[in-house]
Amino acid sequence: MSDTVIRVENLGKLYRIGEALPYKTLRDSITNAFTNFIKKISKGFPFEKSHSKYFWALRNVSFEVKRGEVTGVIGRNGAGKSTLLKILSRITIPTEGYAQVRGHISSLLEIGIGFHPELTGRDNVYFNGAILGMKRQEIQRKFDEIVAFAEIEKFIDTPMKHYSSGMYVRLAFAVAAYLESEILLVDEVLAVGDIGFQKKCLGKMEHIAGEGRTVLFVSHNMSAVKELCTSAMLLDQGQKIFAGPVDEVVNCYLDSSLNKLYTGEISLDMHSFQSETFSFEKVSINNNVGQSLCHVKINEPLAITLRFSVKQPVQNVRIGIGLGTILGVRVATLHHTDTGLQPFSGDVGVYEIELNVKNPLLPNTYIISVWVLSTLGGELLDYVPEALRFDVVEISADDYIYHGYKAALVQIEGGWGQVRRVGDKPKNTF
Repeated sequence: MSDTVIRVENLGKLYRIGEALPYKTLRDSITNAFTNFIKKISKGFPFEKSHSKYFWALRNVSFEVKRGEVTGVIGRNGAGKSTLLKILSRITIPTEGYAQVRGHISSLLEIGIGFHPELTGRDNVYFNGAILGMKRQEIQRKFDEIVAFAEIEKFIDTPMKHYSSGMYVRLAFAVAAYLESEILLVDEVLAVGDIGFQKKCLGKMEHIAGEGRTVLFVSHNMSAVKELCTSAMLLDQGQKIFAGPVDEVVNCYLDSSLNKLYTGEISLDMHSFQSETFSFEKVSINNNVGQSLCHVKINEPLAITLRFSVKQPVQNVRIGIGLGTILGVRVATLHHTDTGLQPFSGDVGVYEIELNVKNPLLPNTYIISVWVLSTLGGELLDYVPEALRFDVVEISADDYIYHGYKAALVQIEGGWGQVRRVGDKPKNTF
C-alpha cells in the first residue's frame, strides 16, 4: 500500500475577474455546461482569449505528500497557497489537472468557514464533525478537549454570530485538530490570533505530526514553518517554484522576497483579508523632514505613516501595527488606542495616522504588518501581513559595537550597577 496520501498532477485553477455573474436557473446552468463542453472539444480551452477577464491562480502544480509528513506551503500573497488548500478540501473545483487525497481531511482555511452563525458553538462542533465524516460517538469523546482547548466554556451554548473573530479561530482550530482526521490543512488565519494561542496551536500541530498524521501548513511565519515542517514548497504567481528541505525552501523564499522592491504602496494581492468597508493603501517610514526611508540607522526615531481609505462609514475601530523579522518572528505589536487615543470612527474618505517611536531595533531586516479590528466583537476589517520591508543598519564606526550581537533584535534601556560582594547593599542605577 502506498504511503502517498496527497497526489497533485498539473493542477490549475482559472478565475474570472471584473464581471458579476447573473442569476441562472438550473436549466440555464445545464445548457451552458453542455455548450461549454462542446466548445472545449471543438476549439480547445477558450478562456485565454481575454487576458483582462481571467487569471490563473494556480498553473501546472504537481507534488506528492507522504503519510505523516508536515509540509509548509509558502509564498507571497496571491501566490496561490489558499487556492491550493481549497482545492484539496474540495471547496473549489480545479480547472485542469487533478488532486487525489486519501483519508479524512480537517481544514482551517478561513475564519468561520464550515460554521453556521445561527447555531451555538456546541451545535457547530457536532455539525462540523459530521461534515468531516465523524460519528457522533467520536465527536462526543473529543468534545470536552475541543472546548477546553478553545477556551470558550462560558460561550459554548451561545450562537456563533455573537462570537469574536478570535473565538471563531480558537474553536475552528480545536475542531480541526482534535477530530480524528488523517490530514490537517491549516491556512494563515492563525496570524490574527494572540501570540499565546499561536504557540498553543503550533504545539498541538507538533503533537499531531508526532501521531503520524499529515499536515499542510500555510504561513508567512518562516520561523514557525522551520520549527514545525520538515519539507516545504514555494509558490509564486500560481506556480511551484521550488520544493525540498524546509531550510532550503525558506532561504529561497527570503532571497526572492528581498530582491523585490517594496515601495510602501499596498496592492490588492497584498491583503490577506479585506472587508468592503476599510482598505490600507500605503505604509511609509519617514525621517524628521518627511523623506521616505527604507534604511533606518540604529537609534534613529521611526515615524511610520499609515494611509487608508474608508469605503463605508466605520465606527469604533482599532488600528494595529506589527513589527517582525523576515522569518516571521513578532518583535512588537502596537495599537493606536494603546496610548489613550479613542477608537477611530469616520465617514467615507482617505485618512492617515502616524506612529512615532524611539527605535529600539538592532541591525536586521524587518517587516511591517498592519490590520484594523472592530472594537465591537473584534471583527477583522483588513489585514496586510507584509505591508513594508525596511532595514536597520550600521552607518558609522560608532555602530561597530553591534556587529557581534546581530542575533539580538532589540536594545534594552537601563543601567548596570557596580559589581558587589554578595551581602552588600545594592546601589540602584535606574
